[in-house]
Amino acid sequence: MPFAFYTREKSPWCEFAESAEDGPTTNFLKPLCKRHNMVIVSPILEKDEKEVMWNTAVIIDNHGNVLGKHRKNHISRVADLDESMYYVEGDTGHPVFETEFGKIAVNVSFGRHHPLNWMMFAINGAEIVFNPCATVKESSEHLWRIEARNAAIANHYFTCAINRIRIERYPRDFTPGEGLKARNESGQFYGSSYITAPDGTRTPGLSRVQDGLLVAELDLNLNRQISDSWGFKMTERLPMYVEALKKSLQSDYEPQIIKSSIV
Repeated sequence: MPFAFYTREKSPWCEFAESAEDGPTTNFLKPLCKRHNMVIVSPILEKDEKEVMWNTAVIIDNHGNVLGKHRKNHISRVADLDESMYYVEGDTGHPVFETEFGKIAVNVSFGRHHPLNWMMFAINGAEIVFNPCATVKESSEHLWRIEARNAAIANHYFTCAINRIRIERYPRDFTPGEGLKARNESGQFYGSSYITAPDGTRTPGLSRVQDGLLVAELDLNLNRQISDSWGFKMTERLPMYVEALKKSLQSDYEPQIIKSSIV
């Protein structure tokens, strides 16, 4: 299946939706995980037993078992990419999966733009957070190098920013919206995948135009060491923010703005 959500077409793309637990993609990957003693994060277009579709990451452990899944929390409604045509916001919260290699979480794609999304994975104990994406240069490349890196620093965990490459071409023209001309291709997916440590250091990025494999050895003790050093968890004052957020959701909320007395 191509990344077809730009087209707004239901057919034939919705036919690729599958079960997270026992769909063809999951069943293909399970023996590979066991054979190679590795955990795989597998993003799919999920269709559940009620025929509802989700943007889902399936986590398969190194014994070939489905450890669980996470459904994308934040759905893009930006410019010509309105994913709500296909699936809805996730209902799985911010799960962290305890594997033999560490506690991992998946912040799917557009969720990287939401700092509280990153933070909740930290609160739930994540040591590594993966951010699988399909994002093009026109909309987000200027943000790519800093968002996952900032999240690693703020939350004291490793982040893995993952993006694909090349241009997707479709059999029919579609109207992008915002007054743009109809076309039959996506923008340029710019790759540049990288990993950031909780101290802010990061690997080089992979290519913008060629397939690649990034292998890194992560010392998870660094998460605790950086946390002890900076003390962000000790100083974060979550109760204060919880109270402020509750107030901001009220219809009569007035922002805390101090105005000048000079007329």
